[in-house]
Amino acid sequence: MTNKNASTVTNSKVTDMTLQELLALPPTVNVVTAARALGIGTHKAYDLIKEGSFPVQPLVLGRTVKIPTAALWKVLGVSP
Repeated sequence: MTNKNASTVTNSKVTDMTLQELLALPPTVNVVTAARALGIGTHKAYDLIKEGSFPVQPLVLGRTVKIPTAALWKVLGVSP
């Protein structure tokens, strides 16, 4: 990924997540943050997780769903 901003969605409003923000993410992120990084809405992200087609294998811990940042980076073509 280049220094271009990744298009993201937050509360139905388009915002930008920079490469620097992507690289500063903790080891795991919540679904909302992963959706922002991928440029999709939160509802779409949860729908994809439910149907098993989210681009990253989520970690389901009871009712908590976490997304491994390293796998998210790989999908986005980002390397630290």
